[in-house]
Amino acid sequence: MSSGNTNSVFYADSYHPIQSGSIDGTDILPHDNAVYRALLCSSAGLYDPFGDANLIGDPYSTLFLGRLSRLTNEHTLHKAMGKYGKVKNLRLVRHIVIGASCGYSFVEFQSQREMRRAYQDTHHSIIDDIEIIVDYNRQQLMPGWIPQRLGGGLGGKKESAQLRFGGRERPFRAPLRPIPYDDLKRLGISPPPEGRYLTRFEDPPPPRRPRSSVDKDEHSHLHKRHKHSRHSSRHEGRRSSSNDHLSD
Repeated sequence: MSSGNTNSVFYADSYHPIQSGSIDGTDILPHDNAVYRALLCSSAGLYDPFGDANLIGDPYSTLFLGRLSRLTNEHTLHKAMGKYGKVKNLRLVRHIVIGASCGYSFVEFQSQREMRRAYQDTHHSIIDDIEIIVDYNRQQLMPGWIPQRLGGGLGGKKESAQLRFGGRERPFRAPLRPIPYDDLKRLGISPPPEGRYLTRFEDPPPPRRPRSSVDKDEHSHLHKRHKHSRHSSRHEGRRSSSNDHLSD
């Protein structure tokens, strides 16, 4: 780490339970039972981020909203998010038994551009008198993700002994001590994520769609436009020929 990064923060590109439980990403052992449980789930492959039947839509156009008021409903969220673009799908996560709000939601926009606009502007905004947090859909877009219910996640409260780092709301601090690479290698733990240093006033951008997919979508869109243009030109040619025939 260079001296220029001393007062910076850095963000995780991939998820590791032990590192997420460390303020600077340099821990090498679980410090609480939740981290240990998340590590077991990760190493044994017990969690499938794509195995949730409720997951629908494009993750690159989906926004996560957290710390919602328990009184906030779907109509309120749709109205608040609709300012930034067309909302295709909105899922307010509710308790499976009593139906009460769990305090977080997933919102899919028509395009990734609309999602990124909402990602930038709605973090720490107020809905129903409560300050919310906004993030991208880490469950599907962050490799190695383990949710909070299994001991992972990001954020959390110190009082509940589940404080997690590496995300937008609570990034890693610049390492407070030299990173023990030899110990990490010996224990089979991947090194902390370096190279994502930002100042404390910068927001980390959400993941972008792979370039090949973007090119494919754009090519398909241009092909459809070209085909439509040729069809319209052919149709106009037939109409003008018919009009010429009638005028004769």
